[in-house]
Amino acid sequence: MSGRRVVVFSSAEELGMTLAQLVSSRAEKALSTGASCFSLGLSGGSLVNILGKDLPAVPNLDCSKWLIGFCDERLVPFNDAESTYGLYKNHLFSKINIPESRILAIDPSLPVEECANDYAGKLRKAFSTDQIPVFDMLLLGMGPDGHTCSLFPDHPLLQETQRTVAPISDSPKPPPQRVTLTLPVVNAARCVVFVSTGGSKAPVLKQVFEGGEGPALPAALVTPTHGELFWLLDEPAASSLTSQVERPGPGAKL
Repeated sequence: MSGRRVVVFSSAEELGMTLAQLVSSRAEKALSTGASCFSLGLSGGSLVNILGKDLPAVPNLDCSKWLIGFCDERLVPFNDAESTYGLYKNHLFSKINIPESRILAIDPSLPVEECANDYAGKLRKAFSTDQIPVFDMLLLGMGPDGHTCSLFPDHPLLQETQRTVAPISDSPKPPPQRVTLTLPVVNAARCVVFVSTGGSKAPVLKQVFEGGEGPALPAALVTPTHGELFWLLDEPAASSLTSQVERPGPGAKL
């Protein structure tokens, strides 16, 4: 790992524009090396609105060779307000030139165990590997309890080493049934970007970065083996940090 970069922005708007540029630049970089696609894993929460607003605004954005998956997903129909795929379809996919065939969605009609196995099979096929799939970029959020993806504090899935996609039927946060990428997949990515905004995240960010009592929080276990790790924060989220951070000027690129 090349080290964690914690980047603090004066506004959520500035953060969103920088994130969109970072995604776009990493896509160009991946495709310029002759790769057949740029693989991107998406998470729900505030990222949906940020990406829906700022990614389509990137000049000359071409997503035709992107491959989009999901870091986790709720086992609900796509037209349910809790469906991450459904939210992105309405807020982002309809605004960019991403072919439907290049979006890897779960099959929400399956029981949760079968759904996880089915999604792992889709990843195997898309990445042409029986090993751990290596995403070019994963975009992650973090809950106020320090969870990321659907990996929750003190949950047995934090010790999962064999599966690439795991089912969860007892999520502390509703809806209870979900599928999630496991930590080996997250830490295999070439670039992982956390986005965390708002003062309510300040105490847990301090614990993630500076430690505390008890086991490490799930978000603190994201340490890419060979990839980059970014934390993009706004000032309220970063307000309790004493560790070193970057504060780029307006329009800066990462």
